[in-house]
Amino acid sequence: MSGSEPGPVAATHDVAASDAHVAATRALEAEFGQLIAQFRVLLAEQAARVSPGMLPGAYKTFTTITRMAPVSSSALGEALLADKAQVSRTVRDLERRGLIYRSPDPADGRVSLLAPTEEGLRRLETVRDPQRNSLMRRMSTWDLDDIHTLTRLLRALREDSDTP
Repeated sequence: MSGSEPGPVAATHDVAASDAHVAATRALEAEFGQLIAQFRVLLAEQAARVSPGMLPGAYKTFTTITRMAPVSSSALGEALLADKAQVSRTVRDLERRGLIYRSPDPADGRVSLLAPTEEGLRRLETVRDPQRNSLMRRMSTWDLDDIHTLTRLLRALREDSDTP
């Protein structure tokens, strides 16, 4: 055996560590699955409360417009990882519902900028208040450092960073 090859004890430890890592990652994946399922239900409920019949994807588009406003359709599509046709259909639906409006981009008159209407903002705030309070209640007993750590780790996971 050369000096660079692991011995039997090191190999056994590596396999055990690998098995533990796989098990922990699968447990995390299961928790994410449950969290995503809860999130989907919440999105559907919030979408319906903002405007009856609104689909969860339209709600996500609406909240993204609200967060980024004023925003072009192309920037919106990039943020949502959605194609131009899908964004266009959803934007038309949100306009029809009176939740957003278009205005010309002062820098380029060929481009429209999207922003929420006052009514859209009012409806969104009404829908978000109970959820915001729910999250605050759930997190109220958490240590502030734990909240910051969770935020940092989720960002690292989302950005596929090697540095947690």
